[in-house]
Amino acid sequence: MKKIGLLLLIILLNTFPASAEDIPIMVVGLFTDQAVVEINGKQHLLKVGESTPEGFKLVAADSTKAVIEFNKQRQIYPIGDVISTNYIEAEKNTAVTLWPNNGMYIATGNINGFTTQLLVDTGASTVAMNAATAARLGIDYLNSEQVGIRTASGSGRGYKVSLNFVQLENIKLYNIDAVVIDGEEPSTTLLGMSFLGQLDLQHNGERLDLRQKY
Repeated sequence: MKKIGLLLLIILLNTFPASAEDIPIMVVGLFTDQAVVEINGKQHLLKVGESTPEGFKLVAADSTKAVIEFNKQRQIYPIGDVISTNYIEAEKNTAVTLWPNNGMYIATGNINGFTTQLLVDTGASTVAMNAATAARLGIDYLNSEQVGIRTASGSGRGYKVSLNFVQLENIKLYNIDAVVIDGEEPSTTLLGMSFLGQLDLQHNGERLDLRQKY
């Protein structure tokens, strides 16, 4: 009976899926729809939809980040980041709650490592900032492609740029399209759909919840 009980215990232990905290994983290579991940010193080249023997599934990938799923939990990681003991906890925390201030949702965020006030604007197709803000962030926009823009004040001139990252609390997205408007407006950087379009937005009364899709 003891042997049967021991055998049953071994079978049960092998049946339970491993937790992410037991299997640290590093993204060491990124390509379009492919990623190279390293687990316990062993590398795996995954295409979108493929999984490692440990159960890490590649959901999406480009040259800047990979979306990896484990035990039905998804997380975004750029190259060199390690998914370790905080893998599942990080997924649960990829949500931001905002409350209106005079009818507007304003939050303190981070662009390219600089703290910046952000105004949530679903009517803006992209993140938009004025020239002074761009200069403070070290963005060399004058050599970028010029575009015509239309604002509440009328038409104007802007410059298309790409931001290394935009972060709002625990939500951090990479390579975000933006436009620098040649002038003093907008006084507060607009958090437009190039960022918001990658999130799930839900109104609960006056509260606005933003959650990372992956």
